[in-house]
Amino acid sequence: MGLGGTWDTEPYGPGDIAAAEAAVEAALDIGITRFDHADIYRHGKAEAVFGEVLARAPGLRERIVVQTKCGIRLADGDRPGIYDLRGRTVVRRVEESLARLRTDVIDVLLLHRPDPLADPDDLAEALTALHRQGLVRRFGVSNMAAAQIAPLQARLDVPLVANQLEMSLQRRDWLEAGVVVNTPAAASNGFPFGTLEYCRDNGIELQAWGALAQGRFTGRQETPEEQAAARLVASLAERKGVTPETVLLWWLRRHPARISPVIGTASPERIRACGQAARREPDLDHEEWYALWLAARGVPLP
Repeated sequence: MGLGGTWDTEPYGPGDIAAAEAAVEAALDIGITRFDHADIYRHGKAEAVFGEVLARAPGLRERIVVQTKCGIRLADGDRPGIYDLRGRTVVRRVEESLARLRTDVIDVLLLHRPDPLADPDDLAEALTALHRQGLVRRFGVSNMAAAQIAPLQARLDVPLVANQLEMSLQRRDWLEAGVVVNTPAAASNGFPFGTLEYCRDNGIELQAWGALAQGRFTGRQETPEEQAAARLVASLAERKGVTPETVLLWWLRRHPARISPVIGTASPERIRACGQAARREPDLDHEEWYALWLAARGVPLP
């Protein structure tokens, strides 16, 4: 999301290409080979500048996995932003992404947001056609509940392989939905209970966007709970000889669902700070994992 310059339609320049190259190099240095995009990021410029990087690095495309998303139409003047998963729109958006990315195939296509008007049969027909034409290898969803995934999967011959959700030590409704059942707190938890379990049981990878919580536990803190959790993150990082970013990513990966964090930053320094989490299995025991959760939560478990 951070590549391509400004969030408008102004053209990107050489500096934006250089920044993208530096971010990609940092990711490759720590073993990251999957790159997550969306057609709307920077009004398409994130994909386009990444395409520039691919064009300048022969052989790079064969070493990486390119994932992108479609389904959101940005606001434009008097025209409001909406969601659009009509089959013909998805096909057109994929063709546009392929052109910007300068590749002939998308490894994974995620449907970015649920469209209430999407016809599952029409959508499945479009995805099937894209797969048969060799334009998309695999499909997944983003920001969807189990009840939204199942009807689409029932109409597809290929499995849905991923569901990308906001998940972090700060955004914990996905976790707490399973422990506030039969308590008053359940009324204020809007996460669709059963979604994690459905994904786990059906081999759907859970991808966590916002995994580093926008720096809430490694930089700025806005609440006493965030301050307490940040102190604990720093203490654990020092004790284990790793970066604070690693501790945050370990906390997600320690969950039995084997969550895959999405590193949203475009800063080479911060990308490299995540390297230990990419190379090592989570080194958090039961008590340490719960201590982080309780510190961020700020109140005892029910």
